[in-house]
Amino acid sequence: METQEIKEKLEEIEAIKKVRELAEKIKDAQVAVLTTAGELGYPHSQPMYTHSLKDDGIIWFITSKEYHKTNEIAANAKVSVTYSVPADNLYVAIYGTATLTDNPHMIDELWSDRFRAWFPKGKTDPDITLIRIDMEHIEYWDGPDSIVSQLISIVKATLAGNPYQVVEHKKVDVHHQ
Repeated sequence: METQEIKEKLEEIEAIKKVRELAEKIKDAQVAVLTTAGELGYPHSQPMYTHSLKDDGIIWFITSKEYHKTNEIAANAKVSVTYSVPADNLYVAIYGTATLTDNPHMIDELWSDRFRAWFPKGKTDPDITLIRIDMEHIEYWDGPDSIVSQLISIVKATLAGNPYQVVEHKKVDVHHQ
């Protein structure tokens, strides 16, 4: 194996590790907020049902071809997706590039009956399209998930003479081929 190939494999392994860490953190989130550049130039946010994150790090949403989000993505593909798990004191912001696709295999994989309310014809409804988001940057805030843990952290910081850090704040770059 050549040096460049080895370097690329190591980068791929590192990206998978980052994605798995993120997937573990957000596994309990059922809804994410997708933010696009709105028609008036302001950020436009919308809650969306979320799906489990796989090693490829691609975020998927099911939506309607007629939904305003599809026009906003067509006009500006740069988006953000936020996850919030208040019970765990976890907040995640993901920045990336969105594309629209009608891939029937992915629709089949992502489909659940909860979408029947919007698509009464089921997963073969011709109005279904997918939003695919390729992550580029992740930022998260992760703190103690209980009052007791927070109090212990405050006491430890005070006794050590250090300022209390409410949460761990981390930024991670993710690159996909």
